[in-house]
Amino acid sequence: MKTKQDLRKEMKGTLRSIDKGTLNQHSEEITKHVLSLPEWLNAKTIGITISGDYEVNTTYLIEKAWELNKRVAVPKCHPKTKTMTFREITSFSQLEVVYYGLQEPIEEQTEEVVHNEIDVIFVPGLSFMTSGYRLGHGGGYYDRYLTDYQGNTVSLAFPEQLVEELPVEAFDIPVQKIVTNTKVIIAHE
Repeated sequence: MKTKQDLRKEMKGTLRSIDKGTLNQHSEEITKHVLSLPEWLNAKTIGITISGDYEVNTTYLIEKAWELNKRVAVPKCHPKTKTMTFREITSFSQLEVVYYGLQEPIEEQTEEVVHNEIDVIFVPGLSFMTSGYRLGHGGGYYDRYLTDYQGNTVSLAFPEQLVEELPVEAFDIPVQKIVTNTKVIIAHE
């Protein structure tokens, strides 16, 4: 089997080859599916990343959450300790660009949200198996964070990101659902 690094590089190439119009349309369709999920409907607080260029666009979900008076918590990575915390944002102006162009909450303008207050976390990734296992960006932040997390986990993915096989390690934590533009996959072992 290919290494995780090779698989990441391949998937990034695949995603870059899809035109922006298609990605935007798929993002809208994925968002519509999410808005009808019980995990979304029942959530008071959501944990969600600010999407990058070739990821499912999370902007609309965040705006919808604010409209519905849901709390929006965005991850802040702490590279020295390889840990991550979620912080509540009430506006996109509370974000700053950090390493690799990631947008994270500005600590002075935001409050930390403890993990048991987050009802659903939208877990990012590059590739996904229908069993819920994912290939992340390589920092291991989510696997460490999810170890003690009891809430719901959902990933958003373009169809191209669904793969047959990934290297799975003992510390990898699968997500419960994967939402694509055509279907909602309930992960199973």
